[in-house]
Amino acid sequence: MSRFLRALSVLVALCLVLPAAALAEPLEAACPLTLTAPSALLMEANTGTVIFEKDAQAARPAASITKLMTLLIAFERMAENTASMKDAVTVSTAAARQTGSQAFLDAGATYPLETLIKATIIASANDAAVAIAEHLAGTEGQFVALMNKKAAQMGLENTHYVNCTGLPAEGQYTCAEDVARIACALCAHPDYFKYSSIWMDTLTHPSGRVTDLTNTNRLVRFYDGCDGFKTGSTNEAKYCLCATAEKGGMRLIAVVLGVPNSQTRFDEARAMMDWGFSTYAREDICRPGDLLGMQLPVTLGTREQVDIALGSGLSMLLKAGDKAGLSFDASLPESLSAPVKKGQEVGQVHILLHGEVIAALPAVAAEDVPLPGMLDGITRLWDNWK
Repeated sequence: MSRFLRALSVLVALCLVLPAAALAEPLEAACPLTLTAPSALLMEANTGTVIFEKDAQAARPAASITKLMTLLIAFERMAENTASMKDAVTVSTAAARQTGSQAFLDAGATYPLETLIKATIIASANDAAVAIAEHLAGTEGQFVALMNKKAAQMGLENTHYVNCTGLPAEGQYTCAEDVARIACALCAHPDYFKYSSIWMDTLTHPSGRVTDLTNTNRLVRFYDGCDGFKTGSTNEAKYCLCATAEKGGMRLIAVVLGVPNSQTRFDEARAMMDWGFSTYAREDICRPGDLLGMQLPVTLGTREQVDIALGSGLSMLLKAGDKAGLSFDASLPESLSAPVKKGQEVGQVHILLHGEVIAALPAVAAEDVPLPGMLDGITRLWDNWK
């Protein structure tokens, strides 16, 4: 079996049992683009499938992309109802004194958590990120411990945090694959996109002062379908970007780390997503309950045969033109004995791509076929006996 089909068969299995799992082997054997980024990766968000990568496990600083984990923990807390967008957060002096990108928060002033979330997402505000961390965990240090715990739970082996902002710190690193997996997890929180898709906004401070917020991810404005994720840049990390876009029912995540200038990260992420959208499509191959156009004989039932349907559906990534190469082959018994229950598994349907089996789905009875009543049963026994 070709590398593509091997990878695809693993993907199909993950689609069936582990919707958010990452694919161990990329669909593409090598990076199909010439990229200057030392580390890069393209992922399909719904399944966590890696389409292609370039040195994506190499540990590197990623600057403000670190805030993706900060935001993920915040959104998870809100999903658990242990925090709320309406929470009142008093900004500490330590938070207000953060350097780098800022929302210029007033020390001692109280802001809604939603305002801090918005400033962190849109403007990559370090002061807002630290204020969020202190609100959720008491101190930034305690919050960083939560970040590292979450990274361990997610199996992010090439990630370690020292702060919640991404400001330069010894011992803080991640990799392109881990960044994509964090972004993939953040996709499960749709409220994130309400803020990440904003190009420009304002923040009104309690004093009445107003700060303009401009999205650091310019692809939100200049790339069709792009609605989120994060930029980062420091002298150590150089220029980094994690971007996402959705087209035709498929969401892609592009990660570019360590490029020498700002525009290159946007150009290369754009090229990666363009390639992904033009080369692959997410296809709904079949749905649970789809009839196979086949029937099985039923002995001693109220009906002589029963329609056969699929017991589960299948959605997968396919290269352009490959859908025509799909076929199926059913493995079914010669007959069934009543009673037959709707949804009862009666066999398997193998899905093939260019003649290679890539998935096996359950074949099930599409309806009930009960045993007959006593009189009908006696009649049928008599007829069969004759």
